[in-house]
Amino acid sequence: MSPLTITARDAATGPVLEITGDLDHTTAPELRQAVNRLTLAGGQLLVLDLAGLEFCDSSGITALLAARNLAVEQSGDMALAAVPANTARILRIAGLDRVFTLHPDTSTAIKSGSTAR
Repeated sequence: MSPLTITARDAATGPVLEITGDLDHTTAPELRQAVNRLTLAGGQLLVLDLAGLEFCDSSGITALLAARNLAVEQSGDMALAAVPANTARILRIAGLDRVFTLHPDTSTAIKSGSTAR
């Protein structure tokens, strides 16, 4: 089990959270808390960079959905970047690849967010 690390930074389009380690029933509340501390201005894009994500269970998926819901409630949007293959497979099976906007990396997500304005 790898500890969860969440690193926040700002991009031109909005906040970026880099998530590394395991996102599971034990650590999902940490992501929820990190997202709840954010304030998005209308039209901003929250990017969750999952390049360092090692494991994600159903609680982790639920935390990702909660993050998206919060972004939408704040008149923003959310994208997932660098989703590991095993997590992308789960998202596809559950049909969540149609709910989340997926990008190959954070820079692509940010570029996409800046053209959407």
